[in-house]
Amino acid sequence: MSSYIKLLEDKTSRSRMRGLESVPELAPHLFPFQSEVVEFLLRAGGGGLFLDTGLGKTACELEWSKHAAAATNGRALILTPLAVARQIEREGQRWGYDVAVIREQSEVRDGISICNYDRIHKIDPDEFGAVALDESSVLKSFTGKTTRAILDAFKDHRFKLSATATPAPNDHMELGTQAEFCGIMQSSEMLSRFFINDSSTASQSWRLKRHGVSAFWDWMASWCRMASLPSDLGHSDKGFLLPELVSKAHHIESLIDIAPGELFATTKVSATDMHIVKRQTSMERATMAASLVINESDESWVVWCDTNYEADAIMKALAGVSGVVEVRGSHTLDQKEESLAAFAEGGARVIVTKPSVCGFGLNWQHCARTVFVGRSFSYESWYQAIRRLWRFGQAREVECHVVIAAGEETIGRVIERKAESHASMKEEMRESMLRNIGLISEVRTPYTATHKGVIPSWI
Repeated sequence: MSSYIKLLEDKTSRSRMRGLESVPELAPHLFPFQSEVVEFLLRAGGGGLFLDTGLGKTACELEWSKHAAAATNGRALILTPLAVARQIEREGQRWGYDVAVIREQSEVRDGISICNYDRIHKIDPDEFGAVALDESSVLKSFTGKTTRAILDAFKDHRFKLSATATPAPNDHMELGTQAEFCGIMQSSEMLSRFFINDSSTASQSWRLKRHGVSAFWDWMASWCRMASLPSDLGHSDKGFLLPELVSKAHHIESLIDIAPGELFATTKVSATDMHIVKRQTSMERATMAASLVINESDESWVVWCDTNYEADAIMKALAGVSGVVEVRGSHTLDQKEESLAAFAEGGARVIVTKPSVCGFGLNWQHCARTVFVGRSFSYESWYQAIRRLWRFGQAREVECHVVIAAGEETIGRVIERKAESHASMKEEMRESMLRNIGLISEVRTPYTATHKGVIPSWI
C-alpha cells in the first residue's frame, strides 16, 4: 500500500516536504513575512526564495543557512556572483551570524561560508550540509558545462536554496534549472509535464499547456515563495512602498553611416545591425551622459554601459571629473572590491560599469541617479540594474536617464514587452501562493442549464 501511495504522490503536481519537521525559533530581526518564508523553505528542504529586490533575500538566506547547517554537519555554503560576497559577509556579521568569505577549501570552517561562483572548483561540495545559490538566475549566463557542474555537485544534498528576484523574467523554462538544482524535478520532466513545443511559431518555442496553467503554478507554490511586496504573501506593505521612479529619455538624432548597397544614410536599423548603431554613436551618447553627471555634481551616479567601447567613451568624457571609478570584467577581484567599496562608502561619487558585472546583488540605496549609456535586449539586466538603487531603503525619488540614439528604440520596445510578460508571471504565481496558504479561495461559477434537449422518439 505504501508503494502505491508513493506512486500517487509522484503523480501529483506538488513537491513533498523533505526538510525540518520542527523549525526552531527564528531570528527576531526578520520581518513576519520573512520568518514565514524561511520557515516554509526549511520545511521544504529544497526550494526557491524568489523575493524581489529589497525584500530581504540576504536576511532570509543567512537565517535559512544557519538552521540548515545546524540540521546537517554544521556547515553551509552560499555561492554568489563576483563582488557580492563581501556585502553578504558584512550584513551577516552585523546580524551576528558566524559567516566568512572563502576562496578555497582550506579556508572552510564551521558556520556559513560565502564563495564566488567562479571559484566553485576550489571547494569540496561534500564538505557542506546545505547550499544556497545567491542570484541564482545567473546560472543561465554560464556555459552549459558550468551550470551542469553546479547541478551535479549538489545533487545529493538535502538542503538546497535557490535565491533570486528574477527566476525567469522572460521564459518560464528557466524555472526548470531552479527546480532541478533544488531537487524538485528534472528540467526535462518539467517541460514534458507542463509545457508543449509550439510548432506554430518559427522559433519552435515552448509554452504552458492551456489545461495545465493552474497545475503548473500550484506546483511552483509548493516549493518556492515569490513576492514583489509583502502583501503578495498576505502581509502589510507598510515600510516597503518605494518612492517614485522617474524615467527620462535623451535622444541623439544621428544618422548612421551609409550601409553597403544603400543610397542614403538612415535612422532605421534591424536588430542584427544594432551593434553598428551603438558603435557609431557611442561617443555622442557618452558625452550626453557625462553632461548629466557633471551638471548634478552633488549627486552620486551609477553609469551603465553595455559594451567596452561605451565604457571607454564615457570614461573619456568624464576625464578630469573627480571621484570616478570603473568596474569592468577584466579587472582583478581586488580592483573590483576596492572600487565597489569606494562607491558604496562614499569615497567615489560616480561608478561606471555593466549590468553583467555589477547588476546583481549590490545595495546602492545611497544613490538616486543613474544613466544608461547603452542597453542590451535583456530585460533582466535592465530590471536588476535599476533595482540596485530603487529598492527597500531608498528614501528619495530615483531618476533613471536613458540616452538613446536614433534606431535604438527597438531595444526599449523589446524590454517593455518582456516587462509585461514578467508582470503576468508574478501575478499568476501570487494567486497560486495565496491559494496554497489559504488566504484566497478559488471562485467557482455554478453551472446553470439553459438548453432544453429533445429526447429522440426511438428511446
